[in-house]
Amino acid sequence: MPNQKAIEHADALQLGMLDIGGAARATGVSVKMIRHYEAIGLLPKAARTLANYRVYSPNDLHSLRFSKRSRGLGFSVADIQELLGLWSNKRRSSEAVKAIAGRHIADLERRIAELQGVVKTLHHLAQHCHGDHRPECPILDDLSGVSARVAAETS
Repeated sequence: MPNQKAIEHADALQLGMLDIGGAARATGVSVKMIRHYEAIGLLPKAARTLANYRVYSPNDLHSLRFSKRSRGLGFSVADIQELLGLWSNKRRSSEAVKAIAGRHIADLERRIAELQGVVKTLHHLAQHCHGDHRPECPILDDLSGVSARVAAETS
């Protein structure tokens, strides 16, 4: 449709296309995010009616749902673009898709390990904070770098 001449809004709807509000309702992707996906090239520029309204085909709706699900799983925009390209290429190899998923899994595992380290550090600091009326607080000392300076000065 984007390469064809613009048509009337009612005709577009009769052809099974949806305006941006309908596309948002059908996919659970906000109007603002649909516009953003178009702006960054994740979604092709929408077809336009004679009144310049955006209209979306069933394939566009699939791409929006695909992108929403992919974002929900934490894939980057670049990965989603690559996955959408693979989805539309019927001669793709599943190996390429699996490689993207594998990279993402490795990145998630690295981030989980980092977060587990943060949790461990915070548990340690919280255990050593008296949490009473005294002003001394190892949590604040650590955040300000005092404990590292004190350790360096005493060694």
